[in-house]
Amino acid sequence: MNLLAIFAKGGWLMIPIVLFSIVAVVLIVNKHIDLSRFKTKTNHIMYELKALIAGGKKDEAINLCTGSKGAVPLVLKEGLLHSHLDKDGIESYMEATGIEQVHLMEKNMSLLATIAGVAPLTGFLGTVTGMMSAFMEIERLGGNVNADVLAGGIWEALMTTATGLGVGIVAFIYYNFFTAKINHMAFEIESNSKELVDTILETRQTQQNIQYEN
Repeated sequence: MNLLAIFAKGGWLMIPIVLFSIVAVVLIVNKHIDLSRFKTKTNHIMYELKALIAGGKKDEAINLCTGSKGAVPLVLKEGLLHSHLDKDGIESYMEATGIEQVHLMEKNMSLLATIAGVAPLTGFLGTVTGMMSAFMEIERLGGNVNADVLAGGIWEALMTTATGLGVGIVAFIYYNFFTAKINHMAFEIESNSKELVDTILETRQTQQNIQYEN
């Protein structure tokens, strides 16, 4: 029996489960690609930014952020563009950009979570309909049944359950995997934003002290 014939044994409920699996694969591949675009080598960029800010090279620092990929440089650039403001002003602009970036990272995550929950439930529905089909055959034949008569309903029950659980487990694993990555990148945005604000304020204070002494 080939794979298509085995799937056909699961009945019509295999159609939505297979569709769930296709959508899940597309979402997982796209999310891998999307999150790779948000990733940044934060240690490297922060080291260079600190040196440029300390040297009074604000424009070069902004250009560095512009030429770097990822979510963190976008947030840091927003802070540099508004570095003339007070601490609360800088943080508010960076926070707004950070929230926007995290929102983009979380795009379609709810759909993946829905598949992780609905696919197993669809499989369990197939279990119920399969057993109903088996008992209807028993009733129709007045109890004079053998294994061949019940096989169709049992096939439907087991096939839909196994496939639905398989799709749901994979989707759930990747949902948690992506959630962990997004949380880590959100933490990087927050920690590097704080570090940049501290650097800007310290540099500003140092420059003011130098001007006062002169």
